[in-house]
Amino acid sequence: MANKPPLMELDIETADRGLYSGFAKSVAIPSKILVSALIVWAISVPDTAAAVLNALNGALLKSFASWYIWVVALFLVVCLVLALVPATGRITLGRPEDRPEFSRFSWFSMMFGAGIGIGMLTFATAEPMYHFATNPNVILGQTSASGADNVTAAYVWSFLHWGFSAWACYALVGLSLAYFSYRRNLPLTVRSGLMPLFGRHLSGPLGHVIDVVAVVATILGVAQTLGFGVEQFVAGLNRVGFGDWIIEADGKPSTAGIVVALVMILGASTLSALSGVGKGIKWLSNLNMGLSVFLLAFFLLFGSSLFGLGALASGLLAYVTELPALLVTVWHADGTETGDALAAWQGGWSVFYWAWWIAFAPFVGVFLARISRGRSIREYVLGAIVVPSLMCFVWFTLVGGTAIDMTLSGTAGDAISGAGQESQLFATLDLMLGSGLAWAMAAVVVVLLLTYLVTTADSAILIVNTINAAGEESPKGRAHIVFWGVALSLVVGGLLLVGGLGAIKTAMVIGALPFSLVMFLMCVALTKAVIKDAIRDRRGVQNRHREA
Repeated sequence: MANKPPLMELDIETADRGLYSGFAKSVAIPSKILVSALIVWAISVPDTAAAVLNALNGALLKSFASWYIWVVALFLVVCLVLALVPATGRITLGRPEDRPEFSRFSWFSMMFGAGIGIGMLTFATAEPMYHFATNPNVILGQTSASGADNVTAAYVWSFLHWGFSAWACYALVGLSLAYFSYRRNLPLTVRSGLMPLFGRHLSGPLGHVIDVVAVVATILGVAQTLGFGVEQFVAGLNRVGFGDWIIEADGKPSTAGIVVALVMILGASTLSALSGVGKGIKWLSNLNMGLSVFLLAFFLLFGSSLFGLGALASGLLAYVTELPALLVTVWHADGTETGDALAAWQGGWSVFYWAWWIAFAPFVGVFLARISRGRSIREYVLGAIVVPSLMCFVWFTLVGGTAIDMTLSGTAGDAISGAGQESQLFATLDLMLGSGLAWAMAAVVVVLLLTYLVTTADSAILIVNTINAAGEESPKGRAHIVFWGVALSLVVGGLLLVGGLGAIKTAMVIGALPFSLVMFLMCVALTKAVIKDAIRDRRGVQNRHREA
């Protein structure tokens, strides 16, 4: 009821001695068992694992397409309403005297690096190029494949997948956890976001299950991101002279290439995670933001910048105008060529992306909450949704726009469109520059990709450890940090070897499904809490934790 203060205490039992001292064993041990079982299954019976994952993939995407489309639309609407309504937008995520721990530059850098950095490098060229060739507008006969009239449509669909909806998934989880952790002094763990619905029951098995679901979803969501990154990283190493032994004849990473890449990435990320957010992760985030600005400036100065800026303007206008309809449109296979093609396209692209962002949300959400104490809901939402989205849009139009422009003009031929998605950025650089300069820029991309990979992996390791430690934020349990670093390497490597990115994709969709329900409940709980706190505020009833 709004006539009395909300619950501001959630007891989560943690061990007080031994290897799991300070950890919730009811979360940490089941999480490790589930992830270890997946690793053993994928490595010991790879053919069976591949067959099972392939069989599940189509059924899951088809059966839950509508759910993913509508629930992600809800996340975005709730975040924007809470930010734009004056009474809720000015609420501070913390006590009145709390001030942000990080500067805005470091805050944006850490959000962007953890949230989308790797995917941006892989897909800034690949996704606009793919949608330039085919998208729902082409299927419906409204635009022509690979034609000049299809450029705006290509960017509308690219912006849909990498824009406000993606960041709303992250922002919702982060906002929920920051609200309950910093205003009500609850543990910084996923179960705290459901406190208004389940109360003290979250101290028991129900809360443990929720946190285990979050840990497994995080590992699989991050594995998907790292899988894309590892493929591009190996392609980059090949471009800068590491030899052909790291790739297969079809351009995909060899087993040796995958192993070398994972040892480099996860070794560095584990060491960074041991140092904590304020040291290794912050330093790496600032470094990769600086390199990102350099690469973006390069395309602005030497790429098809006028074409890209034109695509940005037309694509952004069309995206914002069409967004309400795009958020809720669901295509179903109806037996017609057009209907089946639209449903297949949406399942392979939009539904896949919504599942990916949901699986990635516990990791990025907890991380956003960790670095956002002291900011208002309005500043948080604008900073976590609008600003990173606009940064992605600029990247996609300047980098991807250069590739499209060269393809349209005939300069590129099929050098870009014919390359794998992991190699399209390097193919674009080859066409723009002479061999020496192209090698230098490829080296910059490889270093930037490595920093993004390490930032993502070390942040994920730290966040998984935080959830397992009942919300304790400080780095602890070095053995557990090392375990999750090794486990993440084996999940990525094992699934890549079993069935490539398709195997990781299916495992990720499976992990995302239960957490999508958790996120829906978090959305309901947060809305309920904010409304009741506003009523308490008017009635002079305590609605936040007051002790330092």
